[in-house]
Amino acid sequence: METAAGIEARLPIRSDMDLVWVRQHIRQAAAQLGFGLVEQTKLVTAASELARNTLVHGGGGEVHTLPLVSGRARGMRLTFTDQGPGIPDLERALSDGYTSGGGLGMGLGGARRLVHEFAIDSTPGAGTTVTVTSWAARPPLPREEI
Repeated sequence: METAAGIEARLPIRSDMDLVWVRQHIRQAAAQLGFGLVEQTKLVTAASELARNTLVHGGGGEVHTLPLVSGRARGMRLTFTDQGPGIPDLERALSDGYTSGGGLGMGLGGARRLVHEFAIDSTPGAGTTVTVTSWAARPPLPREEI
């Protein structure tokens, strides 16, 4: 797996204005990587929810955007980190219909459904890291399956 130059970034998430910049950067980067409009919208919607969670529940943090290239496949990995209070009940937070309010109303579970890969690491008192990956068409097959 290689990375595509010029799109990788670390963006702060400390204000509502930062949320706007994060969405714009991700949409532009996804378009550059060849994501179609529907794929861009899914990724930006998931990123918007995760960025808002980082700001509101985590007290701010950052997102690291990493473009991915695997053969002809193009994708993007987003890693949201904060040093907030963490999520005491991950299972509940990931369940359908759970929302703590204030976001898009889709919660972590909704964000997870919009991307190809989703991972979360949260320790109460030590912050949260959410990593998502989306591919422009479909995820590339692992080398063993090709």
